[in-house]
Amino acid sequence: MASTGKKRVGLSQVSLIFACGTALFSDGYANNIIGSVNTILKRIYGPEQVDKVYSNTLTSLAFAGTVVGMLIFGYVSDKISRKFGMMLATGIVALFSGLSAASSGANHSVRGMLDMLCAMRFLIGIGVGAEYPCGSVAASEQSEEPGISKNSQHRWFALATNSMIDFGCVVSAFVPLVLYWIFGENHLRAVWRISVGLGLIPAVAVFVWRLRMEEPTRFKKDSMKRTKTPYLLIIRRYWVEFLGICISWFIYDFIVYPFGIFSSTVVNNITNNSSALSVVFGWNVVINLFYIPGTIGGAFVVDYLGPKYTQITGLLCQAVIGFIMSGLYDQLTNHIAAFAVVYGIFLSFGEFGPGNCLGMLAAKTGPTAVRGQFYGVAAAVGKVGAFIGTWVWQDIVDDFGGSESKRGNTGPFWIASGLAILSALVTFFLIKPLSHDGMEEEDRLFREYLEAHGFDTSMMGLEGESTPTIASRESNDPNSIDEKLA
Repeated sequence: MASTGKKRVGLSQVSLIFACGTALFSDGYANNIIGSVNTILKRIYGPEQVDKVYSNTLTSLAFAGTVVGMLIFGYVSDKISRKFGMMLATGIVALFSGLSAASSGANHSVRGMLDMLCAMRFLIGIGVGAEYPCGSVAASEQSEEPGISKNSQHRWFALATNSMIDFGCVVSAFVPLVLYWIFGENHLRAVWRISVGLGLIPAVAVFVWRLRMEEPTRFKKDSMKRTKTPYLLIIRRYWVEFLGICISWFIYDFIVYPFGIFSSTVVNNITNNSSALSVVFGWNVVINLFYIPGTIGGAFVVDYLGPKYTQITGLLCQAVIGFIMSGLYDQLTNHIAAFAVVYGIFLSFGEFGPGNCLGMLAAKTGPTAVRGQFYGVAAAVGKVGAFIGTWVWQDIVDDFGGSESKRGNTGPFWIASGLAILSALVTFFLIKPLSHDGMEEEDRLFREYLEAHGFDTSMMGLEGESTPTIASRESNDPNSIDEKLA
């Protein structure tokens, strides 16, 4: 009976980790669905209406919204409430997913509809960005609650966050394909509107799931909601690790987002440039599926190697695969299925290492008092890397001779592999290893550090939940009193 009770407590606690992190499924869906929607819009209205300017504007606004959400909600998460931030973030994604599906311009103009869709993407981006410093941070704190086995803390966090994003991407690739099968070529407007609108269903489901949640124990005991945050002391203590996480996240997003252009290259080669939507969408599903073995495999490794060394392993393996793809490009492109598989392994190692571990390192390295802001700023730096990468990567391809040349296709892999090695070195030298139950220990050391520098920690924690200061603990300790009297 006792073991059954422990299992129930464990499962209940795991469900709370997923309640915090599963909203990232809807974020992965909302982020990724727009690629298929753009393909459909060009098919309906033509490249003259849905031109490159529109595509770049849409991408830029989505990134801008995500960065705004990360920065604002990082502060909200720390200074107001983890739960409040999560609920608001999910509500934003649900509301503006529905409004995106209803996009329309004045007098039903195409340009007006596209402008509204751009505006909705910016607002969805705020909700997507908000989930990182709210949902992911709360998931990290829930992963160290009693009832979670020490040897599975990192695993559950990875499965509830990055794996959910990747599953969202897979589903967002599959949904337009299914809707295309249902509605056909003559009803593409229904396909894109329903595809976008379905994003509100997982968001609403998670919103309901979160209603009965409480704040994580770490936030209750060690937040700085009721006191001023000593940013200079925090920067002095954590700047090295924070810099390392920011650089690694910037490099990762700089590589992974622009490399979507190679997905279309692989698909075009496999399908002989087929324009049939069923073929394009089908292969898009296959490409996105390559993320899944990486994120799940990494989740079951990270508790043994630790986030730092799992990330380094993934980065170095990704670099090796990239060099292989560059060096054996001619042989692989003569067997395009083999090229697709090797390219998929390249993507998979990215999820195995930095995809799973960057958020974990950002969430568990800093103290609870500023965990949301620590995570939010680091993630925002990563998104800036993604934004820069999407704008400059095509220029890099052109500088190597264009996408039609061998150098134009192999050069980016050399660069990406070199950057992966650089990121591994940054991780090795600047980021510290994380232990199980490390957040509780870090919060204790952080309090000692603040008190040693004259900061009053008595107001840390929520009312009625604050942890005694070192001085008060010593005054209540009989041994310390005897020592003083002696």
